[in-house]
Amino acid sequence: DNAMEGGAQQSSLWEPPEQDRDPSERDGGEGPPEVKRSQPLFIHGSSRQPLQEEPRASSLPSIPNPFPELCSPSNSPILSSPALGQGSPREGTSHVVKVFGEDGACRSLEASAGTTARQLCETLVRRTRALHDHSWALVELHQHLALERCLEDHESVVEVQSSWAPGADSRFVFRKNFAKYELFKSNASLFPEVMVSSCLEANKSMAHSELIQNFLNSGSCPEVQGFLQLREAGRKVWKRFHFSLRRSGLYYSTKGTSKDPRHLQYFADLTESNIYYVTQGKKLYGTPTEFGFCIKPHKVRSGVKGLKLLCSEDEQSRSCWMAAFRLFKYGMQLYRNYQQAQARLSQPPWIGPTPLRSVSDNALVAMDFSGCTGRVIENPSEVLTVALEEAQAWRKKTTHRYSLPAACHSSPLSAAIHRTQPWFHGRISREDTQQLIGRHGLVDGVFLVRESQRNPKGFVLSLCHLQRVKHYLILPSEEEGRLYFTMDDGQTRFADLIQLVEFHQINRGILPCKLRHYCTCVAL
Repeated sequence: DNAMEGGAQQSSLWEPPEQDRDPSERDGGEGPPEVKRSQPLFIHGSSRQPLQEEPRASSLPSIPNPFPELCSPSNSPILSSPALGQGSPREGTSHVVKVFGEDGACRSLEASAGTTARQLCETLVRRTRALHDHSWALVELHQHLALERCLEDHESVVEVQSSWAPGADSRFVFRKNFAKYELFKSNASLFPEVMVSSCLEANKSMAHSELIQNFLNSGSCPEVQGFLQLREAGRKVWKRFHFSLRRSGLYYSTKGTSKDPRHLQYFADLTESNIYYVTQGKKLYGTPTEFGFCIKPHKVRSGVKGLKLLCSEDEQSRSCWMAAFRLFKYGMQLYRNYQQAQARLSQPPWIGPTPLRSVSDNALVAMDFSGCTGRVIENPSEVLTVALEEAQAWRKKTTHRYSLPAACHSSPLSAAIHRTQPWFHGRISREDTQQLIGRHGLVDGVFLVRESQRNPKGFVLSLCHLQRVKHYLILPSEEEGRLYFTMDDGQTRFADLIQLVEFHQINRGILPCKLRHYCTCVAL
């Protein structure tokens, strides 16, 4: 073969003088050549030896594969080294990625090593025929640790999956996260002034957009600071320390709020860690409050050892720490992800059936149809006056315009028409409702409608406002043989729940804010 021929050519370079050669070799004999002093010994096939030894030296011990369905196309029952997280996945090879829905259903997808979270989400949106927007996200969930985080759009899905420990209860979940890019478009600042050093030094309030620019500008030095509860390593004791988050990492002070370098202790590196929400902190870790989060270094693959568990006083401070961590770690890349997501919204997502209509604040304008032609109302005070007049008209008007005939109100179809809507979740408990809205992002206007547990004929509108979930009872009532629904003791009446939801998507009414985003579960 080629290796043998190459070896023969190489041995000719060391051919000794004619007088030193063995007679049997000169005569063409087949006996082994006599080894002389200072004569190099050539071993035939030596060039083939490293090729046989190299994979054995670099490979890991063969272990049974606990997930045979995730094997390569060769259906090998042995896990290879990339599957164990040793090194980055090889380019050009396909990998099987399992994605779960919120209902527990699973779908397997084939992805290359460079497939990003955004690309995988777009594939799932097309296959499930869901409404296309930038709120869909891929969530990394570690159930045995009660940790979860939303993958950034640019992150490699295969690389994240390869970092999981074999046999660990980890998975990807496909769901909506309305708070993903809320830090770039929210008018109300996610960063309290008492927690941002740039606001404290300027001794004045800073606009949200200006504050975000300071975080994205590598030349500025903003700092987030505040008190956090820290769990001591190897113990279940929580202690309160003053923390400071900077571009260089997370620090805590051993002496009150002192920032003296002698009192600051380095706690975590941003570039080599990821930040997670703790979903069951009190049950698993004994957190003082329900607002726990965790900094998980990349080298920690399984187990609690090495996790840096923290706990804040309320949801606002936890959201501030989480948002600042993302801004410091990803910087402009995070903002580019948001810009690309906004640009994709202006493009048609697919050619096919028209998806469900999505109502948002940006797509709605106030109109005046009192004249011959309609006009857009641009004066904010006039908009408020029109909204109040419209609300009064809803209270005073009869059911001639929107109501169905009396015979239809008692029909099963009219009473159950809301069950076909994506915002209706049936008989779900109050605790599960708060968890579901929390998973979708505690953003103003996130809502769902469910059946009331206390009133068998009533319903409940659950709405998020100021990072708190509030519940409003909807009671059915009948007057002159006509059924209607109300939340304000009959002052404002609606023929069905669909009419009630659509009204409050345009008008705030008695609610603290309009209905903006509904919680939905897409079946994979």
